[in-house]
This record gives sequence, structure tokens and C-alpha cells, in this order.
Amino acid sequence: MLSQQSIDIIKSTAPVLEIHGTSITKRFYEMLFTSHPELLNIFNHANQKQGRQQTALANAVYAAALHIDRLEAILPVVKQIAHKHRSLGVKPEHYPIVGQHLLGAIQEVLGEAATPEILQAWAEAYGIIADAFIGVEADMYRQTETQAGGWSDFKRFRIARKVKESDVITSFYLMPEDGAPLPTFEPGQYISVKLEIPGDTYTHIRQYSLSDAPGKPYYRISVKRENLMAERPDGKVSMFLHNETKEDDVVLISAPAGDFTLNQQDTRPVVLISGGVGLTPMVSMLQTLAATNPERQVTFIHAAQNSQHHAFKGHVEELASLHPALSFYWCYDKPTTSDRAENSFHREGHVSLDWLKSIVPTSAASFYFCGPVPFMKAVNNALREWGIPEEDRHFEFFGPAGSL
Repeated sequence: MLSQQSIDIIKSTAPVLEIHGTSITKRFYEMLFTSHPELLNIFNHANQKQGRQQTALANAVYAAALHIDRLEAILPVVKQIAHKHRSLGVKPEHYPIVGQHLLGAIQEVLGEAATPEILQAWAEAYGIIADAFIGVEADMYRQTETQAGGWSDFKRFRIARKVKESDVITSFYLMPEDGAPLPTFEPGQYISVKLEIPGDTYTHIRQYSLSDAPGKPYYRISVKRENLMAERPDGKVSMFLHNETKEDDVVLISAPAGDFTLNQQDTRPVVLISGGVGLTPMVSMLQTLAATNPERQVTFIHAAQNSQHHAFKGHVEELASLHPALSFYWCYDKPTTSDRAENSFHREGHVSLDWLKSIVPTSAASFYFCGPVPFMKAVNNALREWGIPEEDRHFEFFGPAGSL
């Protein structure tokens, strides 16, 4: 346990971390990768370039400072991050390395303001927080390896099929190379895919939601091809998967992870809202509901540019024809001429509160949503304005956790 003196010191530094947090974490990663370039085999290089990882870590450090006297308040966040760490292969020996360079970055950025007392208090606090992560992750590693069909770290899988779902999304059906049975997973979870791309020094790891229901002889991921845009480079891994891999190629994957999962014990109506490739975990949830609880009322809402970017459209419509409790709605912000001629969507523009109220039968439901961050912010704000309690608003960030 931290002493009261250390707790007081850390809480007093919270305002400083709010101002300088991103500068500290940016310098931290520079120092970390200079001293331990091998860790670039674990970290997402694109998130580093875009600053998402630095911001996420700054937010986490700030939250730890605010809640240092009641760390149980951030335990859900610890578990969420621990799922990602387990999926990536983060191990206990990595934590002292991170601690050393995080404290070094605090000292360098804050200069004389980082007194020995402050650094000592943060060293103590980091030790306690690191132990919490190590303990939670040890349990996750153990459960993952000992479950039926489980394994540790990464395992060789064969690309059994590649199926184009839209102009930008392709599904990959992955089967274990050794023919062993697959462990089950919770709808909404993801796997990590590790690739060696020719010409690159370090391996690349990306996490992709499973887009099919559990219980199949394969895992399916549905990957959006991330083309060059003004604010970001090409998605190196997604481009490689789309353009370079072929059926029967082998990729390495880790066992399913993640805490954005469908509550299958909840019998209330459920509303699944997605934007873009954020529909992948929603399709897994939808297919599970259709197979295991077809009487539960489901409203499936998806926003896309148009039908050319809309994956699984026909599949969802077919499910709805077989299950009267399922209704679906499409929102296009850039419909094509044929989309308009064929009336292939229900709303032009963006998801709004008024529209949600007009199509969702009841607010006494459980809401799940996923998509680009601006989309999720808009949906979250609409649901909050509608009076949907926080515990009934479930969402997932693709990549480092942000804030809505």
C-alpha cells in the first residue's frame, strides 16, 4: 500500500499531468524504443505515428493519479488494457523496462519540478499498478492456455478462404494449421494477427474483431483496407492482407480476447449500432443472437458511405427474413444514384437522436455501438440525451482506448 504522503504527492501532480501528459508519453516512447527497439515487435507503429498510443497512455497515467487512493475505481480499465496486453504477448519482464523510461520521461519533461520526492512517490505507485496488471494478465494467460483448445502466445493458422464483402472490406477465414479444435469466444471479442512483412525489420501486430458467431471450425475476421488519407498513412497490415496474402498462406494469431462482449443473460431488447468496419463485432453478436436467442428483440443499425462500402448487407437482410424479432436500418451519408433508385437505405446523412427514437421500439434496451470515434461520440451523446443509463451504453474502440 502507498503511504499517505505518496498518495498526497501523486494527487497533487495530477494537474501537471493533465497539461504535460502527452509530452511525457511522447518522450517516454522515444526513450523506450531507443533503448529497446525489440519492443517495436509488439507496438502498433501506425498508432505511434498518429499519436493515439501516446494520448491513450497519457490519459491512463492521469486517471491513475486522480484515483491513486482508490485504485479499485480504475480496475475495469486495467482489465480492458490487460486483455489487449495478453493478446499482444506483453509479459511481466516488460514492466520494469516501461517503469524505468516512464519515470525518466517525467523527470526530463518536468525538469526541476520533478523533485526526488515526486519521483519516489511515482516509482512506488507504478510498482503497485504494474503488479495489478501482472496479476490480472497472469490469470488471463493461464485461463487462455488451459481452456479447451487453448494455447499460449501465437499459433499458426491457415487462411482457408478470402471473401470480398464490399469494395473495402474482405473476410479472412482462419483455421489452425494443426487441425486442432478451436476454443470458443464471446461475441464481440477480437484476435491479434502477427505478420512479417517483407522488407520490414519488425513484426506487425493488429487486433481484429471476430465477425462470425462462436462454435465454427474457423475464426473469421473482416478487415477494412485502409487507404492513404491526409491524416494517416496507408494501413500497412490491412493493405498487405488484402493485396499480398492468398488462400493457404499462414499467419500467426493469438487466442480471442476483449471485454466488449454481448450479455447473453440479458433478456431485454438489444440495439446494435455500427459505423463502417465497426459492424464486425456487431455481426458476431447478431449471428449469436439469431442462433441462440431468436425470440429476443434486436434492432440492427448500420451507417456506411453507401452500398459499395456496406459489408454483410445481404446477410443481415436474410437473417431478418428468417427472424421476425430482428429489424434492420441502413444510414448512408453518400448514397449512389443506384442506391437512391433502388431505395436500398433508410436514411441519408448521419445517425441522429430523432431518427433513433423513430426506429428503436423502446429505450428500455441494451445498446452496443462501435465505429469511428466521431461516430461513437455522436451516438453516445444521442443516447445520453435520450436518458439511456451509462451501464446500458456499451462501446468498443478499435486501437488504443480514447474518451467519448
